[in-house]
Amino acid sequence: MTKAELVSKISERTGVEKLTTLAIIESMMNEIKDSISANEAVFLRGFGTFKPKKRAEKTGRNIKKNTTIIIPAHHIPAFKPAKVFVEEVKNNVK
Repeated sequence: MTKAELVSKISERTGVEKLTTLAIIESMMNEIKDSISANEAVFLRGFGTFKPKKRAEKTGRNIKKNTTIIIPAHHIPAFKPAKVFVEEVKNNVK
C-alpha cells in the first residue's frame, strides 16, 4: 500500500477531505521522525513503538579495494509491533 492509497482509504472511512488527511499523515510521520531524531520513543498503544536503536561500531570490508573499514556506532530507526498487533496479523493473514 502506498501513501496515496492509505490517504484514500482513511479519507473514505472518516469522510475527511483527502488533502486534510494527507496533511495529518505527513504531520504524524514528521513528528515520529523528529522524536526518533531527538532520541525519544513514540508509543502507540495497540500498534507499536517507534524508537532509535543503537548500532555498535563494527568492522566492514570494501570488496573492491580489499580493505577493512571501521563503521562507527550509529542509531537507526526501529519499530516493535505491539502484542495485539502481532496476534491480529498472525490470525488474519492468509
